[in-house]
Parts: sequence; structure tokens; C-alpha cells
Amino acid sequence: MKGSRKLSVEEAHLNTIEKYALFSDLLDSNGIVEEGVLDKLRLNVRSLLSAGEPDPQLIDFCERILFHNDMKAFGLHQLLLLYIEWEKEKLDALRDTLQTEAEA
Repeated sequence: MKGSRKLSVEEAHLNTIEKYALFSDLLDSNGIVEEGVLDKLRLNVRSLLSAGEPDPQLIDFCERILFHNDMKAFGLHQLLLLYIEWEKEKLDALRDTLQTEAEA
């Protein structure tokens, strides 16, 4: 496929996004992911990295995902969609667990 790029996102990367709330207040009201949004995320993460002892998980996320040469606005959009789906799956699993406990 011409022009296709792939980044391997692991659950540890999604956990890092959640831990640092990296997607919180990232998008404007229009919800469009552009290169400026990617730049904003990169600046926010650089600030986190410079604020003390860097977390190895955050460094790994930066090296493998955020600052990867193939990460563009489209890739960030796909990462946001993956993160949303991952959060939904976690909530569904929690809901099932709570229902099971309530029935017992």
C-alpha cells in the first residue's frame, strides 16, 4: 500500500496516556486533529519530561509513538480513536464485574 505507515501501540502506551491525561483539553471545540494539535501534545509532553525525573513509560511512549517520524495528525487521530475504544472496553468490563458482584 503506497503511503501507508504503521505504529505499534501497546497497552502500556494507552496506560501512559491515561496516567498523564495527555488527551485532556487537547482538541479545540471543532474536534479536528491537525498538525497544530500534535505540536501542542508534543509541547505538553516535553514540559512533563523537563519537570523532574522522567518516567520510563513516558519516555517509551515518546520514542515509539509521539516523536516517531511517521506520527502525523492522521496518526494522532487514529490514536485518539484507539484510546476511546480502549476506555470503553475498560468501562464495559467494569460494568460486567459490578453486575456480577451485585447479583452474588
